[in-house]
Amino acid sequence: MRNAGLRETTCGRRKRRYSNYNGPVANIISLTRILLLIPVVWLIYLPPNPWQFASVFVIIVIFLSDIFDGYLARRQGTASQFGALFDITADRIVEFTLWIVAADVDLVPVWVPLVFVFRGTIVDTIRAEASHTKGVAPFAAMHTAWGKRLVAGRFMRGFYGTVKAFAFCTLVAIMPLSTQLPELWAVIGGFWTGLTYFCVYLAVVLCILRGLPVLVEFGYRVAQKAE
Repeated sequence: MRNAGLRETTCGRRKRRYSNYNGPVANIISLTRILLLIPVVWLIYLPPNPWQFASVFVIIVIFLSDIFDGYLARRQGTASQFGALFDITADRIVEFTLWIVAADVDLVPVWVPLVFVFRGTIVDTIRAEASHTKGVAPFAAMHTAWGKRLVAGRFMRGFYGTVKAFAFCTLVAIMPLSTQLPELWAVIGGFWTGLTYFCVYLAVVLCILRGLPVLVEFGYRVAQKAE
């Protein structure tokens, strides 16, 4: 049974402190996201065939499950520090894998996955340390108003996730569309490609922007300790 998160009050505002470990359900959903990567990657590397369209739907399921596991944990009052960190870990495995595979099959430049890997590794390490020290969820460790909006705000998190999901879905659809439906691709190919890479590069920009507040706040904490 999952332990309900403890609550503390600071400056008149309620701030959730999380228990150490989740119950199984939300974590199983997070683990399922990782396992669903296997058929997606397998389909991408197959010779062109109609089954590759299925990878688009699996990616949609992966991103929808990311919404559902967090909602489930909050709904049941069983959100935990470990669950929040494991959810972020599953997110990183999914996006790193998909960006690296996309680069490997020449759908995106190699610098694109490098940006996500470097930014994700550095920022998640900082957030994990802050989460452990303060006993709160990683996103709750932000202090500045602009940091909360960019990093922890519900709108920005949803917008960023939607842009990435759309970029991945349209990227993996390029090969089956162009090879299995050449007449349709001749009509929509230019628009599809332009929209796809707009989302790819928008995801890169959002990735960098959402990492900046974490780095700035970390630098400020280090400077304070050094004084």
